[in-house]
Amino acid sequence: MTITYEVNRVITAAEFIDVLAHSSLGARRPIDDLATMEGMVKNADLTVTAWDGETIVGVSRSITDFHYACYLSDLAVKDAYQGLGIGKKLIQLTNGQLGHHCKLLLISAPAASEYYPKLGFVKNDRAWELPRDKQIS
Repeated sequence: MTITYEVNRVITAAEFIDVLAHSSLGARRPIDDLATMEGMVKNADLTVTAWDGETIVGVSRSITDFHYACYLSDLAVKDAYQGLGIGKKLIQLTNGQLGHHCKLLLISAPAASEYYPKLGFVKNDRAWELPRDKQIS
């Protein structure tokens, strides 16, 4: 098996959904809402993908200005391909697209909270989230 990587190769929502559905991330993404998934793919600033031949097996999807901050909003590798270093390579390639002052930020899936420190990520307890059902008062 030879895994190849692509930066900003156009992928379809169906391909993105396929990776998510075959990884633990699918349970935390609206994979049954095609319009949302299409918007997620279309509006990403930086996408790095992993391929086994013509089959997509991993995705790193980010929103960024490329100079100061990059939010790695999705990192998914199909279950059958985990443990091969694909996620690490996706992060390396994502980080390589960013300017030298740009920090890479992410919110870890619960199952991956032990993974990121091994790669050099530092935990930040100051992140905040405003759920969609809440209003700013």
